Amino acid sequence: MSVIDKYEAVIGLEVHAQLATNSKLFCGDSAAFGGEPNEHVSPITLGHPGTLPKTNKKAVEYAIRMGLACNCEIERYNYFARKNYFYPDLPKGYQISQHTTPICKGGYITIKAGNGSRNIQLNRIHLEEDAGKSIHDLDDYYTCVDYNRAGVALIEIVTEPDIFSAEEAWQYVTELRRLVRWISVCDGNMEEGSLRCDANVSIRLKGEKKLGTKVEVKNLNSIRNVKRAIEYEIDRMIEVVEKGGIITQQTRSFDAATDTTFAIRDKEEANDYRYFPEPDLSPFHLTEEFIQSVNKSLPALPQQLMFKYQSQLGLSEYDAAQICMEKETADYFEALILHTNNYKAAANWMNGPVRQYLNENKLSIEEFGLSPVQLADLLKLVEEGKINFSIASSRLFPAMLGSTYNTAFELAAELNLLQVSDANELEQWVDSVLDKMTDKVKEYKKGKRGLMGLFVGEVKKMSRGKADPKVVTELFEHKLNG
Repeated sequence: MSVIDKYEAVIGLEVHAQLATNSKLFCGDSAAFGGEPNEHVSPITLGHPGTLPKTNKKAVEYAIRMGLACNCEIERYNYFARKNYFYPDLPKGYQISQHTTPICKGGYITIKAGNGSRNIQLNRIHLEEDAGKSIHDLDDYYTCVDYNRAGVALIEIVTEPDIFSAEEAWQYVTELRRLVRWISVCDGNMEEGSLRCDANVSIRLKGEKKLGTKVEVKNLNSIRNVKRAIEYEIDRMIEVVEKGGIITQQTRSFDAATDTTFAIRDKEEANDYRYFPEPDLSPFHLTEEFIQSVNKSLPALPQQLMFKYQSQLGLSEYDAAQICMEKETADYFEALILHTNNYKAAANWMNGPVRQYLNENKLSIEEFGLSPVQLADLLKLVEEGKINFSIASSRLFPAMLGSTYNTAFELAAELNLLQVSDANELEQWVDSVLDKMTDKVKEYKKGKRGLMGLFVGEVKKMSRGKADPKVVTELFEHKLNG
């Protein structure tokens, strides 16, 4: 057994998701990304004396949406707390958060694990406001502070220590990012800080039940960095223990340039924050009617659609997963199958020519030039044998994207792409091939049956792809085996 195999990593993730509200959590200041420094601020954001916060109802709704999507229990009676700490980017000297009553309790997010799936257990999801941003590299002597982000509505999604590898952490954040986008509570843009991840990492000997000392790696701003930081931290902690050292509970940061972590400070405990109920905000009670109205507004979730596509439409797990990568793609596919029953062909087109076209042109499905009805029209031509898939995907599909027309059939006819099934015309091509390839014909009759593909391919070339391969094959078999 190698040194690494002696140990087991135990990981918990805390992900902050910026809610897609127009205004901040406790005032009407804009929550938009960007803007000139300190443009989206007011006396409330800056915590001036005498100002009072007011809770953003839409942020509460979004938190409930996320909780329901994650199978959480929704807390009916809620209040906010003050979390006291003194950083330059925290204008009030405290953060308004939730402590003993998170709005969402428990729940799970399902990830792929090996050949199956596994539920990553959540501890809670709670609401809180964001801090501002300290900027250290604009001035040689001073730290600059931008409070545009201060007060923006966040949810913090906290797992149990239920993740056991960097790969599982990568899977979890990938699924979480898809989910917040799917239900439209967050744009999931990690580059802009809309989704930020902190990883709590510890190690223990395999078979041990007690958790080891944890280290928190802060502000991981890409899914790739989540995986790389955890991998490094696991290796670092194993090396420390193997050399007889002791793991110190601390907060660390990740250097993406070197794929290493470094210590920032010793980790604070919860009592260091001196939590107490926020005196300027009344508790809020969620009614059953409100929770049910939020529940009814949720779209079908990715896991539900994947099960439907496999169990009801007969798609493979791969095809279903590809279609459900993004909600907009799944929405297009849902509209497409209203106009065709050939679900496998629809999936093949979505995951093949359509995806390739979008990727090559750096377009989203919302910018795709064909409506679901038009794509279904093209699928019907192929299904009816009026045009083969090769010609449809390579010639008719691009032509449909770049022209106006009434039907796919009319455009195919105008471009002379319709498949030739007339036996007399096909027979002329078949006879021409047989006359030209007499040596291959002799080999075929001696038992080299694999040459049939060569014969059919020659007719395909002569017809410029328009010959019906099924009829052509039947003609060859009749002439060669007759």
